[in-house]
Amino acid sequence: MRFVLILLAVVLAPLSVHAQGTPAAQILSENRALVERASRQTIGPVIEALAASGDPAAVTILDAWANRGLGLRAADGAFFLIAPAEGGWALTDLDGAPAGTAARAEIDQLRPNSGVRGLIATALVRFQLADPDPARRSAAMESIARDPSAEHLEPLRAALAQTPDPALARLERLLTLRFGATPEERVAAIDSFGADLGLDLRAALNPLVATRRLAIRGEAENLNIARNLVPGRDLTREEAYDLLVAQGDAPARLTLQAQRETLVGQIRDGQAAGIPVADLDSQEARDRAYTALEAQGAVPAAATEDEVTAALEAHRFAEVYAEPDRAVTEAASAALTRIGRTVGLMQAADLALDAASLASIYFLAAIGLAITFGVMRVINMAHGEFIMMGAYTGYVTQLWIADYTISILVALPLAFAVTFAAGVAMERLVIRHLYRRPLETLLATFGISIALQQLAKNIFGTQARPLTAPAWLDGALSFNDVVSISYIRIAIFVLALIFLGVFLIIMKRTRLGLEVRAVTQNPSMAASMGINPDRINMLTFGLGSGIAGVAGVAIGLFAKVTSELGQDYIVQSFMTVVVGGVGNIWGTLAGAAMIGGAQKGIEWLNPSNTLAAQTYMILLIIIFIQFRPRGIIALKGRAAGD
Repeated sequence: MRFVLILLAVVLAPLSVHAQGTPAAQILSENRALVERASRQTIGPVIEALAASGDPAAVTILDAWANRGLGLRAADGAFFLIAPAEGGWALTDLDGAPAGTAARAEIDQLRPNSGVRGLIATALVRFQLADPDPARRSAAMESIARDPSAEHLEPLRAALAQTPDPALARLERLLTLRFGATPEERVAAIDSFGADLGLDLRAALNPLVATRRLAIRGEAENLNIARNLVPGRDLTREEAYDLLVAQGDAPARLTLQAQRETLVGQIRDGQAAGIPVADLDSQEARDRAYTALEAQGAVPAAATEDEVTAALEAHRFAEVYAEPDRAVTEAASAALTRIGRTVGLMQAADLALDAASLASIYFLAAIGLAITFGVMRVINMAHGEFIMMGAYTGYVTQLWIADYTISILVALPLAFAVTFAAGVAMERLVIRHLYRRPLETLLATFGISIALQQLAKNIFGTQARPLTAPAWLDGALSFNDVVSISYIRIAIFVLALIFLGVFLIIMKRTRLGLEVRAVTQNPSMAASMGINPDRINMLTFGLGSGIAGVAGVAIGLFAKVTSELGQDYIVQSFMTVVVGGVGNIWGTLAGAAMIGGAQKGIEWLNPSNTLAAQTYMILLIIIFIQFRPRGIIALKGRAAGD
């Protein structure tokens, strides 16, 4: 074998001399035997010579070889690029010129194994990384990132010298911190990332601080120990001894039952291993007997309890880093600790964004209820169905208008109009006869809620209907690998702020708002001033219902549009209004923020059970109302006593 390796080295030595500038075809011809019977152990120098030849055809040849597109003609040993053709192969010479066809029997198709293909892929990387096409460079970098190795460092650095690409430089540093030639080089690469939070960085650092448990006998030289382990404290005696067995440093443990059965089977003339059976009344005596039988070769080797104790005392146990250099592990540990702290802060920021997003959804769903319930004191259990009607209005609009952006812009005012009309009809037909009779109002609107759900099922069926967001709302705004928020959530947040502003303008700057506030505070006095309370109640209820319809369009962009859509938000809407303070829009905003934040916080503490999170949130709100029954921002003056 040694002679074969020496002979191989002699044969391949000239390659390094004439590789640069040597045509690829000549390299293949000179190494025909090696190429024909390629293996990972022998073909490396040939592939390296092709890659370094400077021949433009080398890339095509290597790529064809890896994909079984390289063939050898048996008659004269010439290499061709081959492609399937009728009756055989279509041939192309290595310079790219057509060379006719040949029967399959005339061409030996080269079929490199996975090891050879891996070497070829590594050689091709240097060409792909320096390719002027950004897509090919990106594909090469992704290929390296999936399976990084020390062999990729030099091609990366060579490509980086030709193309100063930031992504290329980052990948080079990621590989340097793992495969750099010196500890100083690797530590410098780790420190160069600073406060970077990239997942690829954490994936590269984690193997450097990975540990394994090890049993050590004598001095622990050349071992990078993370921490020492004490049997009985950091690991059980059983775990410690199992580690010795796994390492091959001790025989398997002898169980008491196996020891007893073995000794019983070895009893001869009332003795076992020369010890009278009567004397085998202690564990120490039984251990001595089994050890004697082991020495005689009468039983398989196994560790008795005293031998287990002796083996444990003769070894020390530790968690040892897989990375042998301490400076590198210290730098990696410090970097991961720093990243962990920053990630914790970023996760808190991401949780706050999620809470704000959920609060905006609850506020948008509750702002209509804040008018009908908070201002008019009408318990409208059908409020959720107005949200559902708005979502279905958006769905029907998209059936007629294919452009999603235009359809959403049309659906928002159309949903307001449809639910405004439905709210006015409901107020005229039912609610107006039940003012100041909250129980009857609750029962009547609950019945209307069930009827509207069934009507939606009859019209649209029970399956969820799609309400598609425009393409510009796809994706998410990402600040880093931890903090991100979808564009749909941002749009809903903005829409909630817009409606807050619209509501404030209507209530503070318009005649309708003045009349609504007058009727809310004192209907009799408002009537004596020429205001029609009946008309104001109708318009106010219609306004609240219309806003619920707009909320339905927004919610339908990310939720399933079904007949039960409104039921998912009716409870949260009532809680938002009650917790915030009945009759106060700022209280509704504060209530939405509190409920959204509480729900996201509880979900973070119990991520595996969102139903339990909602239950805990309701309990939390019940407790809150016990201490502050009028809500976060309570009304003052005469209105507070109504």
